[in-house]
Amino acid sequence: MVAYPDVQAKVQKEIDAVLTPCQTICYEDRKILPYTNAVIHEVQRFSNVISTGMPRLCMKDTMIRHFPIKKGSIIFSNMASSLYDPKHWETPRQFNPNHFLDKEGNFMCREAFIPFSIGQRVCLGEHLARTELFVFFSNLMRAFTFQLPDGVKEVNIEPIWGATLKPHNFEICAVPREATVGV
Repeated sequence: MVAYPDVQAKVQKEIDAVLTPCQTICYEDRKILPYTNAVIHEVQRFSNVISTGMPRLCMKDTMIRHFPIKKGSIIFSNMASSLYDPKHWETPRQFNPNHFLDKEGNFMCREAFIPFSIGQRVCLGEHLARTELFVFFSNLMRAFTFQLPDGVKEVNIEPIWGATLKPHNFEICAVPREATVGV
């Protein structure tokens, strides 16, 4: 959010307008916080943690889009190819929460959004992760404004490649919002 302060401000404005200061945020609130939900999904799309799926063993000779896959072959799915595909995303290499909003501002999930993989081998913790991401992020946005320390102009948002994609080290300031939202 420090890299996109306008997005952070819009999330905070939505949370402040829709929820009362004493109201506990729950997963069901994602339905009345479409922009906040879109931002969380865009973070997962734009900064996914795993670019390739777990290895799979091909159990029989198969054809995938005219490509023969022999029985016994090890297959790695390239989830990043879907998350950055220009056929599915208007601005695939830019952080854009509007990827998950329709023209009326309602949340919509896209078929190409697969940060937890897809099909029979989808991540078993997907629902728990989605719940935790929404509740944790929304509560942080309600309680704090995140900004860079004095003298720091930007953060490097390009991932460090490895078994997982991880962020560069950086420092941020979490400024309590209670004075601005009346909590």
